[in-house]
Amino acid sequence: MRIIRGMDAIIPQVLVSLVALGMALAFVSADRESPTSRALAAALTFIGISIFANSSFVLANPANPRLGGWLAIPESLAIIAVLEWVLRVRRTIPAGALDTRGGDGMLKLGQLSGALYSVFAIAAPEIRAEHFQFAATTPDALHHPGFWLFAGPILFSALTGLLSILLLLRRHPDRPERIRVIGLAIAMPFFIVSFVLAEAVGVISVVIGEMITLIGAVHYHVLQGQRGQFMSRFLSTQVAELVRRRGLKHAMEQNYLEITVVVSDLCGFTAYAQAHPSSRVIEVLREYYDAVGTVVAEYGGTIKDYAGDGILILVGAPLSIADHAVTGLRIAHRVRDAAAKVNARWSSDGHRLGIGVGVASGFVTVGVIGGASRLEYTAVGPAVNLASRLCEQAADLEILIDGRTRELAGDVPLEVRPPIDVKGFDEPIRLFALPVA
Repeated sequence: MRIIRGMDAIIPQVLVSLVALGMALAFVSADRESPTSRALAAALTFIGISIFANSSFVLANPANPRLGGWLAIPESLAIIAVLEWVLRVRRTIPAGALDTRGGDGMLKLGQLSGALYSVFAIAAPEIRAEHFQFAATTPDALHHPGFWLFAGPILFSALTGLLSILLLLRRHPDRPERIRVIGLAIAMPFFIVSFVLAEAVGVISVVIGEMITLIGAVHYHVLQGQRGQFMSRFLSTQVAELVRRRGLKHAMEQNYLEITVVVSDLCGFTAYAQAHPSSRVIEVLREYYDAVGTVVAEYGGTIKDYAGDGILILVGAPLSIADHAVTGLRIAHRVRDAAAKVNARWSSDGHRLGIGVGVASGFVTVGVIGGASRLEYTAVGPAVNLASRLCEQAADLEILIDGRTRELAGDVPLEVRPPIDVKGFDEPIRLFALPVA
C-alpha cells in the first residue's frame, strides 16, 4: 500500500516530465536543422529528465541526499541549454552598430553559474536537501546561508538570461522573434521558483512555464511559416534553408566575392502600361514575376530587386555557386523563354511586349544594409551596373553578355558582338550574345 501511495504521489511529476519530453521531441523533429530549435529541445529534455529523476529518487530513496546531489546535473544542463537557446537566438538577429560581446559574454557567465549549481549540489547534498529543496515551505529558509549557496547560481543564471533578452529586444527584432523571446522571459520565473516550491505546487509552476514557452514557440513558428510561404515566391528554397540553418547574421554577413548578375526587363512596357488599365498591368507583372521566380528558385539564384518591369538576379550570393557564370546563362535563357510566353499571352494589338536580358560577372560586395527595423540584402559593384546597362541595350529576346562571363562560361556557345561603349565604364565592353534556340 505504501508503494502504491508513493506511485500516486509521483504520477503528476511523471506526466509533467512526459509533457516536457514530448515538447522537446516536437521541436527537434519539426525543425532538427535549426540550432535554436535543437537548443530549446535540449532544455526541455533536461527539464523532463530532472523532474522524472528527482521524483523517482524521492520515492525510491528519500533518505539518501548524496544520490540526490547527482540529480542536480540535469537541472544544471537545463539552465545551460536555456541560456544557449538565448545565445543562438541573439546570433540570428542582426545587431547593426551595437556591440553584442557584452550580452554574449554575460550568457556564458550564466552558463558557468548554472554548472556551479550542480558542483555545489554534489559537494554538499545534505545542505541542498535540507535548506534549498522545498525551501518555500520553510519560513526562515532565506536566512540560512545554505539556501543562497544554491539559489545564488540559479538566480544569477536567470538574471543573465533576462538581461540578455532585454539587450536583444533593443535590436528591435521582428514580431515572431519578439514573441518567442518575451515568452521565454515570462516563463523563466515559473521554472526558477519550481526549485523551492512544495512538490505539488512546483509541478504546477513547471507546467505553467512549459505552456508559456509553447505558446511563444507556436506563435513564432506559425508566423515564420506564413512569412516563409510568402518569401518562397521571391527567394530560392536553398537561400531560405541557408538562413534558417545558419541564421540571418551568418548567412548574410558582408562579403567580397565574384558572382554573376542577371537583369531582365520587359521591352515596350511603359507604352503598354499607359494604354491599359492598371489592373491588367498588375496581372502582367504578377505572372511575369511568378514565371521568373520559379526559374530563379530552381537554379538557386536570389532575386535582389523587383523594380517595375525590371528584375535583378544574383547568382552566387548569398548561396555560393561554383559555376555561377554557367548557371547565370542558364537562368537568363530560361527567363527569356518564360517571359516570352507571358508576353505572348498579354500583348495586344499595337502594344507588343518583349523581353531583354543582360548578364555580367565580377567581384561585388554583398551583405545586409538598412536600419534596425528594415533590412535589405544588396550587392554593390561594377558587375551590377554593367548587367543593368546591357539589359537596357538588349532588343526583344536578346541576351547580352560581358567578356568576364564569357571567360568563366567555358564552352557555352556564344555569338561575338562588336564592343560597345557603356555609360560609367572607361573602356569599351567586350560583348557577346546567347543565341536564340
